[in-house]
Order: sequence, then structure tokens, then C-alpha cells
Amino acid sequence: MGPAGGCWGCWCMYWRAPRMDIAGPARKTFKARMRAIVRKGPPPGLIAYRGGDPVGWVQVGPRPATPNWNGARRLSAPIDAGEADDAKIWAISCFVVPRAHRRQGVAADLLAGAVKWARKNRARFIDGCPVETSDRAANPASIYHGVASMFGSAGFR
Repeated sequence: MGPAGGCWGCWCMYWRAPRMDIAGPARKTFKARMRAIVRKGPPPGLIAYRGGDPVGWVQVGPRPATPNWNGARRLSAPIDAGEADDAKIWAISCFVVPRAHRRQGVAADLLAGAVKWARKNRARFIDGCPVETSDRAANPASIYHGVASMFGSAGFR
């Protein structure tokens, strides 16, 4: 994710950490907290490599691992509140692709890998909340959870 830990230095903790930690001093602990999640397992996402170098990241896993993804006042609120705790419903919640590797299909490859990983781990449903955009110059900070056209091309409804 680079020295800043992806967009806004969140280290993909935005959907995991308590809301009060997002803008507070606890934010400084996000890198260490993500490292602990990785070490404990299961993997919280996938990394794309090109020629041995990392070129992108996607956070994917059971929805209960990302409790803020399931918040009732969030775009990603579950249709049925009971689904928020269902470990067989997975979320693809965040992409990080460094500027030098954008517009080269990295995010689409990560999405395909995330779907394959979820299926391998017996997910019965894969959730995403991509952004509708026709603007190819969209700010990457506003589309970190993917774009609708990419999800549509991958077969999402």
C-alpha cells in the first residue's frame, strides 16, 4: 500500500475499525492493527504482482470481518440485518492500485481473483458497493471500492 497505507493512510481499516478511531489518534495504530490481522489470518485480501513487484491490493473476506461495511446507515447496509453476521457472505470492500499501475486492468484482475478466492472459501454470496461513474478521470479516492462497470463486466448484479 506504500508508506501512507493506501488512501488517507487507513491501511484498509476503514471498514474494520470503530468509527471513533477513523479520525482520532488511534488512526496511528492502523498499520500495526492490519499487520496483526494478516499474521493471525485468514488473509484479509489479495495482492496482485507483476514481475515480482506488488501492483495492487483488494480487501475481500467474510462480511463479519468488516463490521462497518454492515452498518445500518451505510451504503453497504445488508438487505436483511441477519446477513451482517453471516460468514458465508463475503465483501469486496476496497482496492488500492498505485498511480503507476492504474488503467492497466489491475483492479479487474484483483476483482477476478477476489471472486475466485471467495468461491474457493465457500462464500455463498459476494457483496460489493461499486461507484457508478462515466468519468474516466474520477478521483481514485472516491472509487476505492471499485466502479460499477468493472463489477458488471465480472458478472455482478
